[in-house]
Amino acid sequence: MPPPYLPRTLERFIRKANAQFPILMLSGPRQVGKTTLLKTLNEQAGAPARRYVTLDNPLLLTLAREEPALFLQRFPPPLTIDEIQYAPGLFPYLKEAVDNRGEKGMYWLTGSQPFHLMHNVSESLAGRVAVMHLQGLSTAETLGQGQRVIPFLPGQPVADIAPPELPGGPLAWVFERIWRGAYPALYAPGEAQADHELFYGSYLQTYLQRDIRDLAQVGDLMAFTRFLRSAAARTAQLLNLADMARDVGIAPNTAKHWLSILIASGLVWLLEPYHTNLSKRLVKTPKLYFLDTGLAAYLTQWSTPATLEAGALSGAIFETWVLAELLKSYWHNGRQAPFHYYRDKDQKEIDLLIVLDGRIHPVEIKKTAEPGRDSVRHFPVLDHLGLNTGPGAVICLSAETLPLNAGVEIVPAWRIG
Repeated sequence: MPPPYLPRTLERFIRKANAQFPILMLSGPRQVGKTTLLKTLNEQAGAPARRYVTLDNPLLLTLAREEPALFLQRFPPPLTIDEIQYAPGLFPYLKEAVDNRGEKGMYWLTGSQPFHLMHNVSESLAGRVAVMHLQGLSTAETLGQGQRVIPFLPGQPVADIAPPELPGGPLAWVFERIWRGAYPALYAPGEAQADHELFYGSYLQTYLQRDIRDLAQVGDLMAFTRFLRSAAARTAQLLNLADMARDVGIAPNTAKHWLSILIASGLVWLLEPYHTNLSKRLVKTPKLYFLDTGLAAYLTQWSTPATLEAGALSGAIFETWVLAELLKSYWHNGRQAPFHYYRDKDQKEIDLLIVLDGRIHPVEIKKTAEPGRDSVRHFPVLDHLGLNTGPGAVICLSAETLPLNAGVEIVPAWRIG
């Protein structure tokens, strides 16, 4: 019996987009629940009968590649095509099909590794496709409250989510989530729940063999694995490709190419610095974040939540987990995340700036239950630059939402999404 379905925040946006576009494209890393989400929506009352085909099937893949027109005749819409990245030659034929019929919701597509996928989508299906991105489960989704999540913004109400009572308190609960990661298989009840070590070992092997070797055509999988571990160990740090290349023993251009693969895979995300013409003293290097903290913990060999919390990666991986939760609150509502960070040459830094409607909302991320006013000592630099600032926040391990000062709230980390 399959594990119970955990409602996803993205469901609302998919329904809305399906009524407006002939094609939906759902991308994201492997095993985050793309197929399960689309199948569940199709099975719900009122949904039209929609056939499902996967290009993991060698016979169907051969047909899609060699006879794309015949493939679409054999499987008429409404149709879900899983793992579309294996047959990008289908895109021109999908365009022709939707232009001929002019109906909404004809095709739902999923793609695990969009190395070449988005280029084909933008060229062949411009104006005809709604593109969405799915990551692993958010905290609210793991608790069955995914439908309540809205994009996080300081000064706006946050979700009323409380962690269960544990001997170690909120810290233990949060780091258990951080260590476990966000893949749905790790949240199945009872014996259906995947073993952490076995799951990530298998996940890594599948990723390397099927996506990196076959799709990205990387020959040296051992060196790529070392690069992957290097990225995980550097999460929440300024990107330094020269150091990573030197540690792994590869050329800088190779490191740059491999980083682009990790980004396209949805495993890594770069937080760009905020730029303003008012100051030339701003750091221009992005920060690297490894989006699934469970995979990062596995790659850096932390065997339990307790050792991870007490280890050298503790603060950085907490910041990474918070940022990933914030990203999901936007992406799973079908929105771009307007995120930046601030750092100048005087070492004044703000972890996150949310830039929305012409206002800049500063956010600090602290692994503490009692942040002091010193936590936001760099927030005034935004006013000194003459920027239009809005309410700010300190996201931490506090037990409840409280004001820190007139313009900044303390927000518990588990209530952001």
